[in-house]
Amino acid sequence: MRIGFIGVGLMGHGMAKCLIEKGHALTVMGHRNRAPVEDLIKRGAKEARSAAEVAANSDIVFLCVTGSTQVEALVRGPDGIAAGAHDGLVVVDCSTSDPNSTVALAAELKALGVAYADAPLGGTPAQAAEGKLSAMVGCDADVWPRIEPAIGAWAAKATRVGTTGDGHKLKLLMNFLSMGYGALYAELLVVAQKNGITAQAVDAVMRGSRFDCGMYQTFFAWVLNGEEQHKFTIANSHKDMRYLAAMAESQGVANPMGAAVKNYYALGDAAGHGGDFVPQLSDFVAALNGVTLPPRAKKQAAE
Repeated sequence: MRIGFIGVGLMGHGMAKCLIEKGHALTVMGHRNRAPVEDLIKRGAKEARSAAEVAANSDIVFLCVTGSTQVEALVRGPDGIAAGAHDGLVVVDCSTSDPNSTVALAAELKALGVAYADAPLGGTPAQAAEGKLSAMVGCDADVWPRIEPAIGAWAAKATRVGTTGDGHKLKLLMNFLSMGYGALYAELLVVAQKNGITAQAVDAVMRGSRFDCGMYQTFFAWVLNGEEQHKFTIANSHKDMRYLAAMAESQGVANPMGAAVKNYYALGDAAGHGGDFVPQLSDFVAALNGVTLPPRAKKQAAE
């Protein structure tokens, strides 16, 4: 199939590489970070100057950008996807976006003969490069067979969870859990340290217990060793928790736990730590409370 890809960054580059390796003709849109674009061109991709050009030359266009603000600009802009729309085109948003925006864009593009799907991601950049991501997909039933083979190029597991917008809803719920873990771990470490319990002692009890999980391991890889295994930023976490709050509010749901989680990431973002990764929230929360976490983490963070 003719595939377009916009957003060949940390995750998108690996996904796009997998599409080329599986034999799909790929068109990418240029980006200020030229390294991944040039790499994909060397592998056989073509470069387009605008989202409209990508759309005009593709059967499926994947978007992998920060969130709804960027997606809306790519679709509605003067040289956007809508400007290059053609009957039969499918747009698949792999970003973590606001479901309300997703549903609105789907309705706009449907009028142009374009199908819209959401396929937010689970996994890491390393898994993206290996074609081992997971995807939770929202789309109409007749669209799923058209996009499943292309998604399968970069996802080891792809599940249609409902209609358009449902993938983004489920992704926000999953991120609520993971960001919630991050906030809990950060606060736990501060309370522990203030009471004479080190992070190493916490880890000795937690690791291998019922509380151990992938999120715990990547978070504590930073806390104990300064290893950046969880490459998702505080700013993106704040954005996703805002989307979750809007989703809850749209249905009249009170979500005080979500508000508490959001506020931790909002504080970190407002204090200039938006570019830090989620486990580094522990350093920010520690500083708020006048606590110094283990010397090894402090040393690695300064390098």
